[in-house]
Amino acid sequence: MTRTFAQARNAVMRSPVLMIFGVFGTAALMVSGCAAQRKQAIPWSTAVLVRPAALQRSSPAGNVEDPLPDLRMEIPPPPGPLAVARQTPARPRGVASSTNQNAPNGKLDTPQIVPDLSSQESALLRRETDLNLSAAERNLAATAGKTLNAMQSDLASKVRGFISDAREAGLAGDWARARELAKKAQILSEELIGSV
Repeated sequence: MTRTFAQARNAVMRSPVLMIFGVFGTAALMVSGCAAQRKQAIPWSTAVLVRPAALQRSSPAGNVEDPLPDLRMEIPPPPGPLAVARQTPARPRGVASSTNQNAPNGKLDTPQIVPDLSSQESALLRRETDLNLSAAERNLAATAGKTLNAMQSDLASKVRGFISDAREAGLAGDWARARELAKKAQILSEELIGSV
C-alpha cells in the first residue's frame, strides 16, 4: 500500500513530539493567567516619584543669552461688581388702580385716540350713530315681551352691550367709533328680530 499526502500529514500530527509541545504550550498559557488580574511590576504610587534626570549643559562662555525671552502674561484685575446686590427682595408689581371710581370693575380706563374731524364730519357721524341706535333700541324693544331661547338671549345681550359702548364712545367724542358700534348693534338687532 502506498502512502498519500493526507496519510503523511496525519502521521506528522500524531507524532509524540508535537503533542508534547502542544500540551506544554497550553499549560504555559493557563499558568500565566489573565493580564488584567496580574499584579503590576511597578506600583503606581512609586511611579509618581520617579523623575527623569535633567541634562547638564556645559557652555564654553559663562554668559549665554536665553534664546527665548521670559514671556509673562499680564492679566488685568477683574472689574468690580456690575450690579449691587439688594439687601431686600424687590417689591412686587401690581396693577395700577383706576383713576375713575365710577367705572365698572371689569373695564380699565384706556386712552383713546380720537380722529380730528371737522364739525360737518362729526355732525354727520353723530346723526348716523343716533339713527342706528334708535333702530337697534326699537328692535330690542319689540322682543321685550317674547320668550327667547339661549341663542336669542345671547344676541339680545350683545346688542345691549354694543348700544352702551356706542353711547360711551359718543360721550368721549369718538363719533367714528360710536357709529361703528351703533351699526353693529343695529345689524344684530335685525338678526334678532328675524329669528323671533
